[in-house]
Amino acid sequence: MVARTGTKAIDRAAQLLVRVVESRDPETVGELAETTGLPRSTASRLVAALERQGLVQRNSLRGDVRPGPVLVSFARRTPPSADLVELCGESLDRLAAATGETVNLAVPSPRGVEQLAQRDSRHFLGSTNWVGRTVPYHASAVGKVFLAYRAAPMPDTLEPLTSRTFADREELDRELQETLERGYATAVEELEPGLWAIAAPLHGESTVLGAVSISGPTIRLQDGLLEELGRLLVAEAEGVSARLQEPSRREER
Repeated sequence: MVARTGTKAIDRAAQLLVRVVESRDPETVGELAETTGLPRSTASRLVAALERQGLVQRNSLRGDVRPGPVLVSFARRTPPSADLVELCGESLDRLAAATGETVNLAVPSPRGVEQLAQRDSRHFLGSTNWVGRTVPYHASAVGKVFLAYRAAPMPDTLEPLTSRTFADREELDRELQETLERGYATAVEELEPGLWAIAAPLHGESTVLGAVSISGPTIRLQDGLLEELGRLLVAEAEGVSARLQEPSRREER
């Protein structure tokens, strides 16, 4: 009896997941319950379980359910990942030339923020090569972007990496709300002492696919610099996002 009940729950969860992946327009939990014929309470419980595993994610404003970071990360193992790197190439070059600081392209992954591409700082004193490395969501500018836009699940624990890391959930929530309002995230000495970073989202058709960031040492961090870089970064990110949402590109993906 227990085995049959467990199998039934798995079947229902799989049914919901297939619906989320195949739906042209994201649906709310109530709509998913209606289209799959499941009781709303059951659908809500299953969506919560799938969200905990990163298979789906809920939009905080509209409440609709979309594919989660695990599925998005899996999709990026195929050519679209290389396509994203290529698509961002000119923007990364422009940002590096304009700022002289380290510029990165990152995507969410089950292990944390994954760095895909980098343009090095022109200075001798600059941040390290981050490509291939992962960093925690809550302690990095790119990670805050993914948390704010629900492209990654909130960590169960907020491990403080420095004395300035957000270790309180309410403080982090306020920081994420500010990220949504201004369109970019910042992290000053939260990942490592002496390191600052700023990041902006790359919007796909229905979710944030990645983020571009600028980082450097705090010795070069002057008053007003983050706001100035934020405007520059958002402008470049919006240009890339527009290209990601072009009808021809959506059909290719």
